[in-house]
Amino acid sequence: MDIVQNSIDAKASKISILICADKKSDLLEIEVKDNGIGMDSDFLKEVVNPFTTTRDTRRVGLGIPLLKASAKRASGDLEITSEKLVGTTVKASFKISHIDRLPLGNLAQTMESLIVARPDIEYDLTLDNKKERFIFNSFEIKRRIGEVPLTHFEVLKWIGEYVNDGVKTIFGGILDEILG
Repeated sequence: MDIVQNSIDAKASKISILICADKKSDLLEIEVKDNGIGMDSDFLKEVVNPFTTTRDTRRVGLGIPLLKASAKRASGDLEITSEKLVGTTVKASFKISHIDRLPLGNLAQTMESLIVARPDIEYDLTLDNKKERFIFNSFEIKRRIGEVPLTHFEVLKWIGEYVNDGVKTIFGGILDEILG
């Protein structure tokens, strides 16, 4: 959620989230890609430092440093690419079976919260298990429902159920938290 918030702060109009769990290689990859303002090369070099931030409200930025630390603890890594005025891509990887890998959390609730907060942003969510893919696009839903707002209670409820079904279909049996 913090990484998506960075994309929102970077004035992105489209944010794509890819979560891929490959049971065979024991690898979970999460990628957040946006079309925001991007970072120049000097800022990009320092972005994993918690004392490097564009915030005016506080002098620390913890989202990316915490994601990097979490990935490293779970035998993974973090990679960030960015181009000024084009966008940013943040990729984190984790060993699925590692005891220190944090659970994904409630993806359906996260998508609902993002849509409620900023329904004007196009969100893509792709879930992949190397055999099947689930794809959700908020603007495709918006196009289909016409005048009904994405933030309408019944629409959000449907989105939550749809994303939950996708999580169960794609990750059921792969990630421990899905089985629990």
